[in-house]
Formats: sequence, C-alpha cells, structure tokens
Amino acid sequence: MGHEGKMSRKGCLSVTKYFLFIFNLFFFILGSLLFSFGLWILFDRNSFASVLGSSYYALKVWSYIFCGIGILTMLIGFLGCLGSLKEIKCMLGFYFTFLLLLFIAQITIGILIYTQRNQLRETVGDYVHGIIDTYGSSDPLSDHDESWDFVQEQLQCCGWKSYRDWEGNVVIRNASDQIYPCSCRNMSQFDQSEANSTVSTGPSGFCSAQGKWPVYTEGCTDSVEMWLINNIITVVGICLGIALLELCLMMLSMFLCRTIDPDYYKLTRYS
Repeated sequence: MGHEGKMSRKGCLSVTKYFLFIFNLFFFILGSLLFSFGLWILFDRNSFASVLGSSYYALKVWSYIFCGIGILTMLIGFLGCLGSLKEIKCMLGFYFTFLLLLFIAQITIGILIYTQRNQLRETVGDYVHGIIDTYGSSDPLSDHDESWDFVQEQLQCCGWKSYRDWEGNVVIRNASDQIYPCSCRNMSQFDQSEANSTVSTGPSGFCSAQGKWPVYTEGCTDSVEMWLINNIITVVGICLGIALLELCLMMLSMFLCRTIDPDYYKLTRYS
C-alpha cells in the first residue's frame, strides 16, 4: 500500500511538473512575441500609423505596454519553466510570489477604478481640457494633440463636454479668421468639394469656417463612456479569466513545492 502511494505521489508530481513546464514554456514564447511586437511598433511607427490610422503617441504608448507585458510574461515563464522542470523550490517560490502580486494588483486596480470612478472622470476631463486649450501651440502637432484628433475623428465628437470647449483654445482665440479643429469636422454638413477647400487654409490642425462651425456638437464624454460600457463585458471576462488562471497556477506551484522531497531543496540542480 505504501509502495502504491509512493508511486501515485511520484506520478502526480510528474504530471504537475510537466504541465507547469509546458504551460510556462508557452508563456515564455508568448512574452517573446509580445516584446518583439512592441519593438516592431516602436521602430516602425510610420507603417503602423498609415495602416491603423492611429497617432504616433498612441502607438508609442502601446509599444511600451507590449514591451512591458512581454518582459514580465517572459520572466514569469522562465521562473515557471526552470523551477518546475528542475524542481527548484527557490524559483517556484519566486514564481508563486510574482503571480500573487499580479493577482493582488488586479484586484486593487479594479477596486480603485470602481470606487474612484467619479474622481477618475474629473481627472481625465481636466487632462483633456488641458490638451484642448493648448492644441496647435506647436508646429507640427504634439503627440497628445494627434491622439485627441484621433479620438474625435473615430468617435465623431468634439470637445469633452461639447464643441464649445474649443472656444478656450489659445490659437482659436488669437486667430484673425474664423477657424475650428479639423478633427471635429462633420462631413455631413457640406459636400466633398467644400470639405477639400477648408482642409489646408488654417494653422496646423485647424480649418477655416464661414459662419457657424461645421462640427459635431456632442462632446466626447458620452461617446467614451458608451464605448467603455459596450466593451466592459469583454474586459471583465478577460480579467476574470486571467485571475482564475493565476489562481490555478499558484495552487499548482504550491502543490509542487510541498511535494518535492527535501533532497531537492537546492538553488540549482543539473543532474
């Protein structure tokens, strides 16, 4: 009976060990791909900007995000692979700690976003108003200006609360002619020939207007919130899936740590 129990224990240990190894090998490869993709975006932003229609600043932010996630995923995958294959308790302990910290960080961020959502909305509003007020002050447009242009064009909105937010813009207030931000232009208000004639007649990022601005009157607040609501189920589902996966891997790593014989408690083991 004791011999059968020992064999069963070794079999369970082997299954757990190789499952963790294979899964974390996939994690390491995925992290390498994410890191490489982030570098590709960073060094080839012109091509991605033309294909995706995104701003350089947004692409730069995404490249840093991909690189950071890739490096973290590679580190976790490396610790999980080597720790499980060589049965190194030290590395399995670091692996468990990293997963636990990630799990706690996800829960903390989720709670903060939910409890501080009103404060977060005000902070984002102040940030956007700052961009709008100084928009066009530099030529060419800054990364922040191009990013806000992209938001207004994609969501078909103008300003944060309404298009009147642009009345406080430095360039518009000091301009001798009637101008408005080109990214706010509502194409349905005039024909294509009129649209083409107004594109390059103002300062960088601005178009000339004859009378009333031909722009979207709705602000971007409602559009951004609607986009978040439409995608919240997907975001929550992904977060829950990642959290459950982390819990599962933490349990397996803890089981493997407790199952390894004391003779294997070494920093490295190559034999």
